Amino acid sequence: MLDMLFEVDRICRKHSISYMLFSGTALGAVRHHGFIPWDDDLDVIMLRPDYERFLQTASGEIDPNEYFLQKEFSEHWPMFFSKLRKNGTACIERYIPKDTRTHQGIYIDIFPCDNLSNIWPGRKLQFLASKVVIAKALDCRGYLTDSKWKKLFMALCKRIPDDMLIRFVKLEKGNDSRMVHCFFGASSKYRKSVFPRQWFQDTVLLPFETGDFPVSAHYDKMLTVLYGNYMEPTPADERGRKIHAEIVDLDHSYETYIGVQEKMNFSEFTRSIR
Repeated sequence: MLDMLFEVDRICRKHSISYMLFSGTALGAVRHHGFIPWDDDLDVIMLRPDYERFLQTASGEIDPNEYFLQKEFSEHWPMFFSKLRKNGTACIERYIPKDTRTHQGIYIDIFPCDNLSNIWPGRKLQFLASKVVIAKALDCRGYLTDSKWKKLFMALCKRIPDDMLIRFVKLEKGNDSRMVHCFFGASSKYRKSVFPRQWFQDTVLLPFETGDFPVSAHYDKMLTVLYGNYMEPTPADERGRKIHAEIVDLDHSYETYIGVQEKMNFSEFTRSIR
């Protein structure tokens, strides 16, 4: 993942694309100067114009033998954000993909940050629209849950056309909005997904493992919104409860494990993450 972060940083520096570490990765940079020891993913985020430029530019920059850019709403990837994947590796999660051609190599998440309406009703409608888009994408990917409410919501959203909803969530014409949102990002809660635009425009470099990478210059305020007293680590008995991957293999492709997910004990998994 660190190698992939260096690759994203190289491309962004070369093409003057702004990005920053986000969520638990930003927290790791501030508190641990690297990965949170019990974390297992890496998140970066970009304002939508930079995000779109990165998706356009990176395709011609990355070595296709080494990396795969998994673009949002693309063939074999119906999700609402993007990933950079490592070819020849496996990161097998506890869900059954409906599309067996979905790349499941080790990855880092690349999230978009979009314009938030300047009026309160519009903000709430954007949030609701994002939930419909997310539910449709998760159902299309093969998301499993034992929640009857989630199953019902996904079933209701399945037949709703989402092209207009996606455009509304992005609000690309409102590029002068005072606030921005990451409803297609790392948090499912409204209050943890809306921020002043300035927090994503002002960055500082902080050490993260063996490099220096950009985080929000307002990281104290941002991390407080996301985590409260963020400098106090999670109690030891609560660490590692959110586990993304069931199988990680650095030496063999995910294709080796096609069909394995169908044999996993999902009921045991869903009980453990409550």
